[in-house]
Amino acid sequence: MLRSFAFAILSSLMLASCQRETQVERANREKILLVGNGDDPKALDPHLVSGVIEANILRSLFEGLVGEDPQNDIGYPPGAATSWDHNEDYTEWTFHLRPEAVWSDGVPVTAHDFLFSYERNLTPALASPYSEMLYFIKNAEAFNKGEIQDFSQVGVSAPDDYTLKISLREPVPYLLGLTRHFTWYPLPEHEVRHFSPDITDHNSKWTAPGNMVSNGAFTLKEWKINDHIEVVKNPRYWDAANVKLNGIRFIPIENFHSETRAYLAGQLHTTYQVPPELVDAVKRDHPNELKQDPYVGTVFIRLNIKRPALDNNKVRLALSLAIDRESLCKSILKGNLPAATFTPAMGNYKPDAVVGYDPERARKLLAEAGFADGKNFPALTMMMRSSGSSAVAETLQAMWLKELGIHIELAPRDFQSMLAAEHNSNFDMSLSGWIGDYLDPTTFLLMWTANNGNNNTDWSDPTFEKLLNEGAHEPDPTKRLDKFKQAERVLMEAQPVIPFALQARNYLVRPEVKGWHPLLLANYSWKDLSLEPAATP
Repeated sequence: MLRSFAFAILSSLMLASCQRETQVERANREKILLVGNGDDPKALDPHLVSGVIEANILRSLFEGLVGEDPQNDIGYPPGAATSWDHNEDYTEWTFHLRPEAVWSDGVPVTAHDFLFSYERNLTPALASPYSEMLYFIKNAEAFNKGEIQDFSQVGVSAPDDYTLKISLREPVPYLLGLTRHFTWYPLPEHEVRHFSPDITDHNSKWTAPGNMVSNGAFTLKEWKINDHIEVVKNPRYWDAANVKLNGIRFIPIENFHSETRAYLAGQLHTTYQVPPELVDAVKRDHPNELKQDPYVGTVFIRLNIKRPALDNNKVRLALSLAIDRESLCKSILKGNLPAATFTPAMGNYKPDAVVGYDPERARKLLAEAGFADGKNFPALTMMMRSSGSSAVAETLQAMWLKELGIHIELAPRDFQSMLAAEHNSNFDMSLSGWIGDYLDPTTFLLMWTANNGNNNTDWSDPTFEKLLNEGAHEPDPTKRLDKFKQAERVLMEAQPVIPFALQARNYLVRPEVKGWHPLLLANYSWKDLSLEPAATP
């Protein structure tokens, strides 16, 4: 009934839209890509954010040392650097910067802008939520934690304006992929300092429209809260002649049912996500526009292990073992696969399956923890996004009630409120997701180390961190991954997080969008996309 009603509404919207030029038709003429982006970004300062929503926008505004390959996750075209080299064990890298590259105000982009960006991101007073992404640099962690105060001791230097040297704390053969993350982007030092002498000022206006300068294919034109962010082609970008779009409009539609309706009514070129309950109908009616791409991501439940009952490992395991992952993915999370580990298999990394569906063992563990049949279990609440998560959350709620006799309250929140609650440890349980930042298991494992800005569980384990450290310094690739597998087992046996699905992306893309290819990290190269409407008969 729900699907029929929903698509009756969609059909009426599409019929009405035939009476006039749609937003997509106008955008096609103007070469403006209309992108559903889930929600408003928390900020546009690369050092104050940590999410996919922000990353999508920042990737249009800035360019790292290495560019985005439009078709290959492990393709590394030149970006701000034209070439690079490294020593035999991948601990010393040299990047040769592009001398013709300038910021959007015409000021040259130099190696000193990268040094400034790294120093600012690691400055303790800034409290960047994602400074850990730079910890691969020698002494970066010590500087960020205030153990050393002299930034010249951190392993980055600029012998001249167009040479950047990076010394790493361990072998990092995947550094090129890391440098495409927004935490590694350069920042315009002259503009940041112009708007605030205090480079750690969270209220600085340097990212406001009209103020912000950037080095990417696009520049910031407009930001209307709850409406859109628009970027336009940067005429000073070094490869501007090959940028096909005149601009991109990122539209924050947090409710994915509304987003799907907007797409089908001709208001978007692509969506952030199709709700699971609409996938079958959309696949039937728009098979060429629905994309179901693999995605290096995990859907999981984050637990605050200092809360009553959740401080008991047996309770955490019981909650995990009571989840029928196969049924959940088949009936609700269509296209997703059951997760028996937190880290998806990638390349030669194939972690051991640790958790699964075992309700009998779950009940036994719960009884051993003192809550037989759910008696005397404390009142706990699970946060979830106010849109797109209800079916999953309600199914989990029903499974725990059926198998364990416990009732978990559900608390819908908007996305930014959820992030704030997690950051402040103001939650019991949180329905979460994590997307890899690069193609290596460390992008999933390092976040569970002590004091990591994305941990937010109050869990840490010295054995886990010891194994990660040993793996990081292991030169043999097979032994390195084996150390990570051992670390993953420690994490999964402790269950501060309960993974239950390996993500796939269900979304829509209009046929006018050309150059769009499936990518495991969904890091689409905006500069390589174009709009080519079909000819009118």
